[in-house]
Amino acid sequence: MPPSTSAAPAAAAIATSSQTPLPLSSLEPDSNVNKERPRKLSQKDDAVPMVDTNGDVFQLPDYTIRDIRKAIPPECFERSALRGLGYIARDITLLSTTFWLFHHFVTPENVPPTIARGLLWSVYGFLNGLFGTGLWVMGHECGHQSLSPSKVLNDTVGFIVHSSLLVPYFSWKISHGKHHKATGHMERDMVFVPRTRSEFAKRVGIAIENLSEVVEDAPLYSFFMIFARQLLGWPFYLLANRTGHNYHERQPEGRGKNKTNGWGGGVNHFSPSSPLYEAKDAKWIIVSDIGILATLAALYSIGSMFGWSNLAVWYFLPYLWVNHWLVAITYLQHTDATLPHYDSQAWTYVRGAAATIDRDLGFVGRHLFHGIAETHVLHHYVSVIPFYNADKASEAIIPVMGRHYHSNTKGGPVGFVKALYTNFRECQWVEPTEGASEDMQHVLFYQNKNGIGVRPATLRT
Repeated sequence: MPPSTSAAPAAAAIATSSQTPLPLSSLEPDSNVNKERPRKLSQKDDAVPMVDTNGDVFQLPDYTIRDIRKAIPPECFERSALRGLGYIARDITLLSTTFWLFHHFVTPENVPPTIARGLLWSVYGFLNGLFGTGLWVMGHECGHQSLSPSKVLNDTVGFIVHSSLLVPYFSWKISHGKHHKATGHMERDMVFVPRTRSEFAKRVGIAIENLSEVVEDAPLYSFFMIFARQLLGWPFYLLANRTGHNYHERQPEGRGKNKTNGWGGGVNHFSPSSPLYEAKDAKWIIVSDIGILATLAALYSIGSMFGWSNLAVWYFLPYLWVNHWLVAITYLQHTDATLPHYDSQAWTYVRGAAATIDRDLGFVGRHLFHGIAETHVLHHYVSVIPFYNADKASEAIIPVMGRHYHSNTKGGPVGFVKALYTNFRECQWVEPTEGASEDMQHVLFYQNKNGIGVRPATLRT
């Protein structure tokens, strides 16, 4: 994928980042955010136990963030700029080499049949989609300050890498930091916030008390909706905050009045006045926009010189694959029949971070995607640990978490792809366990109208 061109104003703004820290305390190595012990929720011994979608008994995490950090070997926190930049150079080399090979050998002279050339260039799109996703993940590392000990280097590299992939680096970094600070929070989380029972019923035009009686979704409908999400989910998130929380008036930024998710609602990753940001973030949103414009200008130049159909194949075909993998990975990190969500009365940092799950993408996940799916639970507790130390750190915290650690590696990469379908049908809205004590009504679990798992609560009219 073509890299973006640098812009002088952007470079100047980045140069100040070491003196002007961004509001991302939960992403910094010295963060002490939310280290308090989880607040107590009272559950009577004879009360109905909380159960997840599968019917398994759920208990609240009983450890602290201090317990987690103490268990991690000190060397896991060490960051190497040389090693991190080496992985970025590797990803760029893979992208460039793949383009060079296809551009020079998959030609009308070498491959006369148009259909055969089209199939081969489809393979190119898939391969560079994999390598491009790896590069995206390294930009993600920069956003978490885990590339190196230097904030200026991290943000400069992250800005260039993500801008080249049409990601507004600083805008995304700020909102992603808030996702880490509020994972699993129904009113504050920034990505794949599930619908409540009433929200789901309103969306499908059914009375909430009748959801348990509704005919299940047709498999074809499920496949269509999954395809649409994988194709459009990422740009819709950036442009309209799809899947993010929609309680903007309640947020401390104080800029959410009359603003809602959706087209024209004023909530996006490109406007300095978006309620996702504070007023002091405005310059960083503008810098991010400059990066996107620089990349679009470079792409326009390439399209003008070499043809728009070539640009579509060379850049946008892999780009769509990058978007697919990004949405799939994020969705499956935070959506599963075993995971709870919390309202404002029950949420704590420790509980929210535990409401994530590790997956297995095999060789692709471990080596091309830099382990982003395999060690995600750890990442939500201590995000500054570089990915190449994450396996060791993850192994260290699993005994501390015990039964609260979630992982689904069954079937490896095939199981991962299957989970896109099964989770879509299993995880449609969240509600408390029927009959649970009053305090436990603030802990929510996935339900569905497809007859899978625990039957939805029966409501009286």
